[in-house]
Amino acid sequence: MDQQAELRRLFQADLVERSLTAFGSTQLALVRAGTAAERLAVLAPAGSPLLEHFDGERQDPGGGQALLLAPCTPANARALRAALPNLQPRPLGLAASAGCGDRLGLATPGHVRAFEAVSARPGARPVAAIFAQQSIREMARTNRTPGRVLADATWGAFEAGWRANVGADADHLKALEEVEACAAEGFSFYTFDPGAHVDSRADADDPAAIERKVAALPWAALETTPGDFRRRYAGRRVDLGDRALALETGAVLRAAAKYGRAIAHVAALYRHLAGLGVPHEVEVSVDETETPTTHAEHVYFASELRRLGVSWVSLAPRYVGRFEKGIDYLGDLDALRADLAGHAAIARALGPYKLSLHSGSDKFSVYPIITGLTEGRVHLKTAGTSYLEALRVLAAHAPRLFREIAALAAERYLADRATYHVSAELSDWVDLAAWPDAALPELLEHPMRREILHVTFGSALAGYGAELTTALKQNREAYAQALEKHFTRHLAPLAGV
Repeated sequence: MDQQAELRRLFQADLVERSLTAFGSTQLALVRAGTAAERLAVLAPAGSPLLEHFDGERQDPGGGQALLLAPCTPANARALRAALPNLQPRPLGLAASAGCGDRLGLATPGHVRAFEAVSARPGARPVAAIFAQQSIREMARTNRTPGRVLADATWGAFEAGWRANVGADADHLKALEEVEACAAEGFSFYTFDPGAHVDSRADADDPAAIERKVAALPWAALETTPGDFRRRYAGRRVDLGDRALALETGAVLRAAAKYGRAIAHVAALYRHLAGLGVPHEVEVSVDETETPTTHAEHVYFASELRRLGVSWVSLAPRYVGRFEKGIDYLGDLDALRADLAGHAAIARALGPYKLSLHSGSDKFSVYPIITGLTEGRVHLKTAGTSYLEALRVLAAHAPRLFREIAALAAERYLADRATYHVSAELSDWVDLAAWPDAALPELLEHPMRREILHVTFGSALAGYGAELTTALKQNREAYAQALEKHFTRHLAPLAGV
């Protein structure tokens, strides 16, 4: 029996053609009727043990076959990943990579299209894909769990016919229990965020205050002594290939005062993760802090982590300038280029490891610079830009709903901006009543208005999540096309095309 033909006969227009996948003598596909919930169709020989791995409704289509219709739950997503190992998150190594945050659980098919479009260009270098990426903070605001985030990415990748490997980013983890929750679900990429333990005030402290802070560091957790620390770095000169960096005593003491507690915290998170026995790679992030990471601080930070046995694949320093949500870089690009050149040289000399670009959405002026300076060892992390593209679809296809969400954004902005580094003010907003429906998508072109819409996503989903989801399901193709166009712009510079 031609099982693919049989599935097409059984489900006709409800079959999502790109999802059709052979697994030995079994065929799997997604079926969907309108905006109803998708189901996984499994057509297999009646005695196939695979059928027992999924929870669902079993039917007898005849011909010695069994048909199982399984809801798209996290449990069934785990079973699907077991059947199709390329969908099981795994470490991706030093290749250029990009994470695609998806706060709605509907964006992965569009992300897949962008990766495929870029990889098909002549001369494109590989860019590894991370479709499941969300911070614990964002999960709380979207009422999602690590299992739900990973399941949504799994179903979206399967729907779009993704055949390559994937990672899954447990983003901005700060506590041991957060690491455990994500490890239990099978995440593979763990972003440790010790920002709460970084003392940015050390940048402005006088030498006496720095000495006091260094003396008060948790030396037992750092597994060294103040004397050994000083001897290790006093007069050290670091060869960075295209340059050398002399570590002055004052700069190293300031680095320790600023980052010493953060290093101890990362080491604790790393050892806890290593003890869980799951496949993993680690990113360390200090980007969400008040002051830039100097090159001397980068050397100290990386050297101390190595000494403590921490292994990582990418590092996100706090670069100069401003990396705000959903808009291009704010600052002097020449200064950023010089800053990135130093960080990239350190990452080559002390690693190699990738430099990571957080709040990386829409930083179109930066992608060619960081890709060139790191020789392609770069990780791009995006988040809210997929939500903004969803709003763009609403503006064009569901203007009434868009107006309500936009009005709520203006109402909630001052409260919701508290946990973000953004520049937008309410004076940047507009009188929506004066804007005709046809002009609403233009709101997404203004940087400050993008920020207002971006950081209020939690309030928007709390008030309009169900309506927004329904509208996007009614306009799936428009959403996928918008994401493909938008993310192709993000990925092409990483691929060198």
